[in-house]
Amino acid sequence: MIRFQNLARFPDIGANSYLLDFGETRVVLDAGTHPKHTGTDTLPLFEKVEPDSVDAIFVSHPHLDHIGGLPVLMRQQITAAVAMTKPTKESGSALLHNSVNVMKSQKRELNEPAYPLYTHSKIDEFERLWFTREPGEVFSIGHIDRVECEFFPAGHVLGAVGIQMEWRGKKIFYTGDVHFENQTMTRAAEFPVDKVDTLIIETTRGGHPREPGYTREAEKRRLGETIANTIANNGAVLIPVFAFGKTQELLFMLHELRHEGVIPHVPVHIGGLSTRMSSIADRFADLETRDHRHFEILKDFEDLEILPRGHREPEFHRGRIYALSSGMMSEHTVSNRFARRILSEPDHALLFVGYADSETPGGKILAAGQGGQVQLSKGHAHETPIQCEVGRFDFSGHSPREQIADYAVSRDPETVILVHGDEPARAWFQKELQPRLPKSQIVIPQPGEIVDL
Repeated sequence: MIRFQNLARFPDIGANSYLLDFGETRVVLDAGTHPKHTGTDTLPLFEKVEPDSVDAIFVSHPHLDHIGGLPVLMRQQITAAVAMTKPTKESGSALLHNSVNVMKSQKRELNEPAYPLYTHSKIDEFERLWFTREPGEVFSIGHIDRVECEFFPAGHVLGAVGIQMEWRGKKIFYTGDVHFENQTMTRAAEFPVDKVDTLIIETTRGGHPREPGYTREAEKRRLGETIANTIANNGAVLIPVFAFGKTQELLFMLHELRHEGVIPHVPVHIGGLSTRMSSIADRFADLETRDHRHFEILKDFEDLEILPRGHREPEFHRGRIYALSSGMMSEHTVSNRFARRILSEPDHALLFVGYADSETPGGKILAAGQGGQVQLSKGHAHETPIQCEVGRFDFSGHSPREQIADYAVSRDPETVILVHGDEPARAWFQKELQPRLPKSQIVIPQPGEIVDL
């Protein structure tokens, strides 16, 4: 019997982790942390998995909601093999080390006794045990019940994969986070198309339809024209970005927009963890699933101004572009502090190119818009008026819901398990797929729920 268990602690996006039993062989897919919770509540339901009972742990990609709890799980599953791609190993290690630093700060700020959940030395110790497999390499795990496995490029971020597992003639496919269109950093997903028995799919964008007539190229040009107008008016442009993935995507977009003559050649500022993550991306400049092959960001991007280590934020100059983290402008981050310089002046622009949760400063700025007011941090009781231009652009690393639904139908699964989405998102997928797959079981697993396949 094959058995699935949802180890996500909460019924939304975060702390993604799923247990599969193939007879005597056990596999955990991803081991994330939840960004909206603290302490041990950030972790998946690892306590539901017996210690040292797992044969393998697969990491689909290195975002913390998929890898952030890996050191904790490895401590409990000491003999489990841990597999991922080489880019995920490099980026995941850097992001986990940064997570330790964040948890140490939160221990003081939030008086959270459980932090840090792991240490730098533990990450170094566990990283030596990770093994890498690339798309196209078939490998097996388990002793009594051998499971044949293969990774497939997922198009989400550098190194991201979907994972296919086959046991006794039954196929399970896990999409992880997927994008079926080319981005500027990564090429489109290359997933298998043959019939599958069980499909575990992400539902991130299920609650939000894509705008009619949307194209990524048109959205990129709209971004470029907004930047060009701001620079022409001697304003500065702040683009809050996540250090991994979105920073590199944005820099490649800016590179393209320059060479297309849409935006002028002006200095672009990055710093901190974004520099580290860009250097890792440069190591994989020749990767076949990477767009702009052979282009190294830190060497080949013209007028890139890198914030020296130890500096809290760059000096302010008009007529420049600042791509600063965090992407949601969380408190105590460079983008949050830098926003205080531009929010109250109409010449400048604050442009969002990624997701911003409604409860974060970035989300609150988007909700208030130009002419509104926002409290940038809890430590400042007054609200800051928003006079600069505020723009939102859709460069999501997740496929629109219709594309994922079409993919699910094309594989004609007996069971579809809906994960990685909030309640409205998963409800849309269930409503969409049930009539299109009338013979299939469409499952929305609750936290801890077991499903026999």
